[in-house]
Amino acid sequence: MSRSSRLILSLIYWAFVVYVFVPLILMVMMGFKDSKFIGFPIKSWTLDWYLSVFRDAETINAFFYSLAIAFGSTAISLFVGTWIAVLLVGRSFPGRGLIFGLAILPALIPGIISAIAFRIYAQLWGVEPGMGAIIWAHAVHNVPFVMLVVSARLGTLPQSHIDAARDLGADPVVAFFRVTIPYLRPAMIGAGVFCLLISFDDFVRSFFLGGYEPTLPVLIFAKLRSGMSPEINAISSVVLLITAVLGIWAERSMRRLNKGS
Repeated sequence: MSRSSRLILSLIYWAFVVYVFVPLILMVMMGFKDSKFIGFPIKSWTLDWYLSVFRDAETINAFFYSLAIAFGSTAISLFVGTWIAVLLVGRSFPGRGLIFGLAILPALIPGIISAIAFRIYAQLWGVEPGMGAIIWAHAVHNVPFVMLVVSARLGTLPQSHIDAARDLGADPVVAFFRVTIPYLRPAMIGAGVFCLLISFDDFVRSFFLGGYEPTLPVLIFAKLRSGMSPEINAISSVVLLITAVLGIWAERSMRRLNKGS
């Protein structure tokens, strides 16, 4: 690669970094502004907005409510998505393409359309708005991502590993839990973290299927109706920090497990 090519690629890279990180940096900075209004210049700084995030019971409740929904929907998505991946990878049977198409469909439908459809379907079956309905909608939406990630990992599983387990006397079920599942663990962790973040951040489905108790994105939206303030920047910054730590942990865990497998 020539020097001019490296220079152009470096400029593109740093332009991308600026494009991604500058808005986030501005958001974090505005959370420190000692004023009720957003904008420059920042004449004085304060930690009050960040401290108020941890003192506000409504925000804390919404955070843990969103977290519970994210964990619940992710557990269901992992179970269903992994099962579909095991069913489809390495097998050929009538209807395989149809099953794959139906499994991938929730990821292709626009969020607003999906939310309206779930709302109508929930009313049809008498499902009350609230945590159960949101978990159900988030889980259905996340299944395709689990299926794709686990399928990619499962496709690289050497058949010799399964054959060795069978030669040592393991039946198909034991071989699955002692060989296949441990091999899939990095993909399942990565897919699980991805689903957690998607579910935690999902506003549209939470808004349409939620009850009186708001998730954190819905609460932030409600606060935005009264105008942008440093409080919202502080809440968003705390969530950004938590998701960044979670993402880094997941990336390191996957790398460590991939080296060990």
